[in-house]
Amino acid sequence: MPKIATELNDLQVRRLDQPGWHAVGGVAGLLLQVRKPSGASTKLARSWVLRIQNGSKRVPLGLGSYPQLTLKEARERARQLVLEARDGVDLLESKRARRQALLDAQAKSKTFLEVAAEYIEAHSADYTNDKHRKQWASTLESYAYPVIGKMPVASIEMTHILQVLTQETTGHDGKPAKLWYSKPQTGYRLLGRIKTVLDAASVAGYRSGTNPATWTGYLDTQLPSPKKVRPVKHHKAAPYERIGEVMAALRRNDSISSKALQFLCLTAVRSGSVRLAQWDEIDFQKKLWTIPAANTKTRQEHRVPLQPEAIELLKSVPRMVGVKRIFPSPRGTALSDMALSQLMRGLLERGEITVEAVPHGFRSTFRDWAAEKTSYPDEIRKAASGHTVGDATQKAYQRTDLLEKRRELMNDWATFLAGTPRHRTVSSLKRPS
Repeated sequence: MPKIATELNDLQVRRLDQPGWHAVGGVAGLLLQVRKPSGASTKLARSWVLRIQNGSKRVPLGLGSYPQLTLKEARERARQLVLEARDGVDLLESKRARRQALLDAQAKSKTFLEVAAEYIEAHSADYTNDKHRKQWASTLESYAYPVIGKMPVASIEMTHILQVLTQETTGHDGKPAKLWYSKPQTGYRLLGRIKTVLDAASVAGYRSGTNPATWTGYLDTQLPSPKKVRPVKHHKAAPYERIGEVMAALRRNDSISSKALQFLCLTAVRSGSVRLAQWDEIDFQKKLWTIPAANTKTRQEHRVPLQPEAIELLKSVPRMVGVKRIFPSPRGTALSDMALSQLMRGLLERGEITVEAVPHGFRSTFRDWAAEKTSYPDEIRKAASGHTVGDATQKAYQRTDLLEKRRELMNDWATFLAGTPRHRTVSSLKRPS
């Protein structure tokens, strides 16, 4: 047993300022550890330590900081530990258990909002662009956080998810309506994001049991399918029979936005990839555009075969000194979605076109044409649009991206858009061998 040191009072303890271990008396082995300041701090670091016999070893146990834990409280805590040690309690294991219990309690108190913020931050690189990231967070902020944001994720059940999905909101007609019934697609996206957050909470150990945001076999017993609530509203697209009218109007417009839209229509890729395209992605010799993974929705590099028309169009685009973008805004930054949409609206309002369409609808126009007017296999048509083709097994064995077969398809598409066949008519297209 260590000797019991002279019992110090509060004032004497407060005056201990020499770095080291100071016995304060009252309980054998009770010490005040004084440490020099670290970093930019000018304050001495002080903490209580009890050196005590634990089984066959004498170990130091931290009791807490001084003066947050007073001299009186430190002695009371030390006496309690001495008694526990005499009763055979493993003090180190007991301390670990208490710390783990505290961590478990803190984990179970994690709110939905906290877990969602952690998930969004950890997966910031997964989003196709900043707009997608903001949309992901905005949906939760608008509909989920007001209902379950402050709730511990461990306490969230199906009834709470239903409260989120059936909350009152303003419908498309401006009248109050329940979210799931007035905006089913928004509701379904919201449900998917809530499920993802709760899955992340389960993996982190913040909750256990069935995810209450599961649709199949769970919420689908309580709510109608969003597909049956109201028809899905697709992007307005020009029928392929009338796309020539749109392209002709665009060719008469010499703006950067017009050239971007023509390139978008020729390549049938997503507008974001076109707006972010840079000159170093184009190989004029190989007639190839390589879109980096960061600029695709699938987060995979996508090679686009370029028709002679697309190459000719690119050569007509004026280059801005010091700007890498192919289709820059006047400030040299990437064109916005709004710039492309405004051009399409302007053409319609001025009567230059008579069909209502949006830029993203060009992809639908291409897919409809390819499906109805050609015999190219489905995997080639999907690959041409930048979609992931096949399941994991197919992708493991099919390493090619079907570039040359896609080149044939895209050449035929350019022929159709031009309205002047180079080597064969669209109606006579055959399935490539």
